Amino acid sequence: MVKQISLDAWQIQQLSDLLKKGSDIVAKTNKPIILYRQTLDEEDESYEEIVCSLTKGFVIEQMVTSGGILVPSFHQQFVFRIEEYPQELLRKSKDRFLEMIDFLQEQLK
Repeated sequence: MVKQISLDAWQIQQLSDLLKKGSDIVAKTNKPIILYRQTLDEEDESYEEIVCSLTKGFVIEQMVTSGGILVPSFHQQFVFRIEEYPQELLRKSKDRFLEMIDFLQEQLK
């Protein structure tokens, strides 16, 4: 159990470092990084999705409905400080957590 806790702590620190590095790049380019998009529901030409983006100092998760004749609208928005997001993501989805580490490592080479 101690080894698992240590691995989780190491992965949380690794993702925190990657998010900070990405946030520094966002501050320079003034363009957010889209961390992931997840389609939740699709009907005809419209869809509902979660868009997660990295901005200067924050990770923002937004639930968006758009497409077809629908005007894009935001139903929920969660804003996390970079320091708190890795633990929140690990709690939600271990797979998404690991995917985000891989994605950021690739993007920030």
